[in-house]
Amino acid sequence: MRLARVRPFIVKNALRIGEVLRFGPARSYLAGVRRQSDPATCWLCERDLGRRVEWHHPVPKSRGGRETVAVHPICHRTLHATFANAELARKGADAAVLRQDPEIAKFVRWVADKPPDFHARTAKRKR
Repeated sequence: MRLARVRPFIVKNALRIGEVLRFGPARSYLAGVRRQSDPATCWLCERDLGRRVEWHHPVPKSRGGRETVAVHPICHRTLHATFANAELARKGADAAVLRQDPEIAKFVRWVADKPPDFHARTAKRKR
């Protein structure tokens, strides 16, 4: 009798250090475990990453982006609440350019002294 391999799963691209989550599709067999090769700081706010990490496409997948970068969940939600995919496609590959936006600059200043796993509600995009 042959046993099937069980693949670890992640929830909405979130990772927890040392845990393997088994909900939803997985990127790889080690998707739920933070590895030594994973970045130590957030791409947007440059704070240390905590237990929860999300992977952001600087250029959206819908616009041909393939690269992913590690960000805090609150930073990821703020990016998508502030910019539409078309805007991210134009200026999303460079975090420094995004940090120059007044709303993002205000957010980065506000979140700078928060702990790595800090979470707060994110305002929806203003239309």
